[in-house]
Amino acid sequence: MAHVRAGSAGPFSPVLLPTVLRAALDRCLAVAYGPVHDLIVERFTPYRALQREVLGFVEAGAPAGVYRRSLRVLDIGCGPGTFTAALAAAGFSALGIDRYTPVLDIARETRRARRLTHVSFSRLDMDAFADAEFDQVVSIHSLYTDPAPEVVLAQAARVLKPGGHAVFVNHVRRFPLVQTFRAARRTAGWVYALGALLWLIPNCVFELTRRPVGPHYWDETQLTERFSAVGLTVLQLRRTFLDGGSVLVWARKEADGRRTPRPGALRS
Repeated sequence: MAHVRAGSAGPFSPVLLPTVLRAALDRCLAVAYGPVHDLIVERFTPYRALQREVLGFVEAGAPAGVYRRSLRVLDIGCGPGTFTAALAAAGFSALGIDRYTPVLDIARETRRARRLTHVSFSRLDMDAFADAEFDQVVSIHSLYTDPAPEVVLAQAARVLKPGGHAVFVNHVRRFPLVQTFRAARRTAGWVYALGALLWLIPNCVFELTRRPVGPHYWDETQLTERFSAVGLTVLQLRRTFLDGGSVLVWARKEADGRRTPRPGALRS
């Protein structure tokens, strides 16, 4: 039995209780997020379109004449692994990483159910990877929730091979429920707007209850500056997703041997 020193913060101390509750809430959110995410991907047209768009950039970054299975793609913040599985189905060797074990369990079950090969999932920190280990890196809507997004970008550049490509999608703003619903209705009608609620409602719940970091809603100029700071050259920027609420960045790590800054040297 653990020994608690008098006057210290014991397991039920008020000092630790908020941390324990937050950890429990994070786990509950992660467990609930997997099935909801699958429902969204299957039925929410903007999300399916976004995944096709990102996959198109990954395919464009693949060298001509190279066997896709020989190309390793890292999916950062993969969640329940829907896009990681899509990468494997498209012929790439894919690794998805995420901080939450429950969603990784869902991802592994998806892999088994679809009998996918050349795809794996891990809770590994990016420090565990060697320099220039991956041919491409991708990240969809996970950067803005990270407490240290500049470090994530620096690590992504470090593990990327010279000449390799990165595809990041990041929100540029919040999606208020009522305003976004009305904008969707004006743009594409009632059916589309009602379908958008499939994503809007879970997203609003997530934003209200997630760990308060950031928000890191970077626009095109800010993204370009931060990618350049870690040695990634931006090839294309475009607004995407629901009502242009996200920015897709396609970038390349130059093959001229320039040193990628270490995460600790970056401005936070």
